[in-house]
Amino acid sequence: MKTNFVRKFLALMVGILALTMTVSCPAGDASSANKVPAMATAIFAGGCYWCVEADFEKLTGVLDAESGFTGGHVANPSYEQVGHGGTGHAEAVRVHYDPAKLSYEQLLDYFWHHIDPTVKDRQFCDVGDQYRTAIFTQNDVQKKAAEASLAALERSGRFVHIYTTITPAGPFYLAEEYHQDYYKKNPIRYRYYRNGCGRDARVAEVWGAAH
Repeated sequence: MKTNFVRKFLALMVGILALTMTVSCPAGDASSANKVPAMATAIFAGGCYWCVEADFEKLTGVLDAESGFTGGHVANPSYEQVGHGGTGHAEAVRVHYDPAKLSYEQLLDYFWHHIDPTVKDRQFCDVGDQYRTAIFTQNDVQKKAAEASLAALERSGRFVHIYTTITPAGPFYLAEEYHQDYYKKNPIRYRYYRNGCGRDARVAEVWGAAH
């Protein structure tokens, strides 16, 4: 009798445990499968990274932007090394954003409208391949979206030639700390540089005042 009772008791406990696992586990799995990542990243080069960082941090849905270097062959380059040329790196910005509020396609559109894509290896008053414009894609989804945005811009006939490149992302090296949020730390020097370089005036000329 005791043996039968024990068997029935154990069978009951196993059944309860199985039911508990059935109720709790799949719900969590389904939630994880459909969950939108809390943060994603995108990498763009658009000339002086002080300005590109400042532009992107004004965009709703952007959580942070970091100035750095990418696209070259020198590991852990300094600002001086990149500035002198020969490293292959471009001044670039890594954008951290909330994909629930902002899509990668929207970032691409915003990027285009804040650069001059009609010039090669320069932006505004800064000359050299370290100031080239580029989209550094981190996966196939970004690559396809970037290529589609470039193709759409080419079809528009707005520009005779677009020099902005689409390149697979490699290592991204953060610039020195004093370059991060430079526009906040040194607002007077930043505005003097940006205005003197003619960035906003040229962007308005390329895209129109309502860009």
